[in-house]
Parts: sequence; structure tokens; C-alpha cells
Amino acid sequence: MNPSGALSGITVIDLSRMLPGPYCTMILADHGARVIAVEAPRYRDRGEHVFPVYRNKSHLTLNLKSEAGLEIFFRLVKDADVVVEGFRPGVVARLGVDYPAVCRVNPTIVYCSITGYGQTGPMHHAAGHDVNYLSRSGLLDLMGEKGRPPTIPGIPVADLVGGGMNGALGIVMALYHRQATGAGQQIDISMTDGMLGLLPTVQFFQALFGTEQRRGDGFLSHRYACYNTYQTADGRYLSVGAVENHFWQNLCRHLGKPEYGPLQYDETRREEIIAGMREKFKQKPLDDWEREFEGLDVCVSPIRTVAEAMQDPLFNVREMVVQADQPTPALGVPVRLSQTPGSVRTAPAAFGADTERILAELGYDKAKIKSLREKGVV
Repeated sequence: MNPSGALSGITVIDLSRMLPGPYCTMILADHGARVIAVEAPRYRDRGEHVFPVYRNKSHLTLNLKSEAGLEIFFRLVKDADVVVEGFRPGVVARLGVDYPAVCRVNPTIVYCSITGYGQTGPMHHAAGHDVNYLSRSGLLDLMGEKGRPPTIPGIPVADLVGGGMNGALGIVMALYHRQATGAGQQIDISMTDGMLGLLPTVQFFQALFGTEQRRGDGFLSHRYACYNTYQTADGRYLSVGAVENHFWQNLCRHLGKPEYGPLQYDETRREEIIAGMREKFKQKPLDDWEREFEGLDVCVSPIRTVAEAMQDPLFNVREMVVQADQPTPALGVPVRLSQTPGSVRTAPAAFGADTERILAELGYDKAKIKSLREKGVV
């Protein structure tokens, strides 16, 4: 077993900020890549350093608008494998750190650009955030209750999945290609593209039923009793995900409602069955239901708060909540490899914490580093 991770030996220079790019490079860092996060000194006090995604990384402050800053950047890039950036299209070209410029120094570089709307197309220069990408792709219209306004999810899905995860996947694929051919390449990640790419089940159900999937009223969104949420006697909630009929039959028999079993997707009895299940689940508190369903094949789960989930024995056993030299527990590594497992090795790097060490590695002495600080380069 190799404890250093599958990406050991890979060096990543991360010019991105906030969440999509840093989450992408956190995934790479968790699996052994050396990640050097680079941000301009002016961002130090803006409160945008999303500290959990800087674990397993180093952090360097660097002003890319200065000649000395560019010199430092290209020294870093010379021996790097990957560059990640999250600026709007055109910004890296103006700074002089775009893909062609980096290729002149390191022709085999894998260069990943993460943006809201991509490097091409009529919206490539448009500003946006997570809710805008969800909106444009049609996903937000599917979120929330029937007959009510769309509901913004509690996490930035487009940033994390469309940007971070897709970016990491693209980088790993490009590194594999480089290993086979020796050629680097540029990766164009659009978070809005990523959200549209999450619609296969919507397309499937629309083709299956011949009707458009609507908010709070789709096959997997409250239309049927077998895939729904229910309030319990103590005001908590549980979820039922009994899509296959044998799970649904098991649940109905256990609840004393065997007559509902054959009517799982009966449109004429749908609302009646949902009402009956609501009434049934309100008869006991959540803890009682959880104990009652333990070990039964019924696809019923308590709806946890985040705080409760962090204390759940499931995630403790699975090492998804770990201690990592920091005061509060850290989230673990969800991609589990048997031979080269990822790990949480270091606490999140503070803003600029590794600047002097990295500059010293590049050959800058203490006097030069002091001069660079005084000039606002680092």
C-alpha cells in the first residue's frame, strides 16, 4: 500500500480562488499531489479564503501584475505538471499567464480553466455565481415544492460538482493522456455545462412518461409516496426511497398498509396513498421509526442535520470525519482506493503561510524575500 497517494509526484499550481478551483485542487492534494495555491496579497483580509479546501496544500502570496511576480510564477511552472485558474476568459492572457505563455516554459503542462460559462460561446465573459449556473441549465427549476418558487440548495452544487469535481476529473484524464503520449493540453471547464450534464435522469423520465419533469412533481421528486419525505411526531423528517416494488411492498406490509403495495404508481390513488403515509409516519417520533426500520429492506432513512451527520457512526467507521491537526473534525476523502488511498495529512494552509518557504526553495534569500514583501510582490 502506498500511503503517499495515487498522484504522488504531481505538482499543481493553483491560481484560482474561493471554491470551484480550490475544491478541485483539494481533491488532487488529498490523493498525493503537491498543490501550491497562489493568491494576490490584496485578498488577505477579504474573508474569501474558504479554509477547509486548503488542507494538504501550501499557500503562496504573489502579485502577478508585477514583473517580479511573473518571474516567480514561471519558476514555479517550469517544473510543475498542472496549472489551474478560475479567472474570467481573457484575464490570464492580460496577466501573461495563459496557456500559450505557460507552454513556452513547460510544453507538457496540463492547464485547467474553470469558469461559469466556458471559454467560448455568447456568455463566456458574463459574470455569475452558483445560482446563475443552476438557473441557466434548468436545474434550479426542478428544485423546491410544487406550486412554489424554486428553492436554492443549501450547498453550491455548480461550484463543487460542475467546477471542482469535473475539473479534477479532466485533469486526471489529461495526465493519463500525457503519460501515454507526452503531450499536455488545455481543459475548458464550464460550471453551467457541468450542470446541464446532470440531466440524464430528467431526459429518461421525460421520454418514459412523455411529459416534462416539473418542480416537486417528478418521478423522483414527491409525485409518488414511495419516493418522498414525511414528518414524524416530533416534527422531524424521514425519507422513503422505495423505488423498486419489493421495497415498497415490504414497507407497506410493515406499516399495516398492504393494500398500497400493488398501487405504487397508480395515478388515480396517488394523492390518497401519500396522505395515508403522512398520517402513518406522524404517529411516532423519528428515533422510534429509526429503531423500527433497522435491518428491514425498506429504503427508509432519518433526515439528519449536518451536526448529526458529523456524529453518525457510519461516517466514523468510514473515516469520513477525521482529526487532522486542527481543533474541529475534518471531512474525510470520499474516493477510496485500496492500494493508493487518499488522506487528510495537514490542516488547511493559512493565507500566505508558505510564502517564504516556497521562495527559499526557488533560490530567493531572506534579503530578497524581504524586498519582495516591501514592494508588494508577495
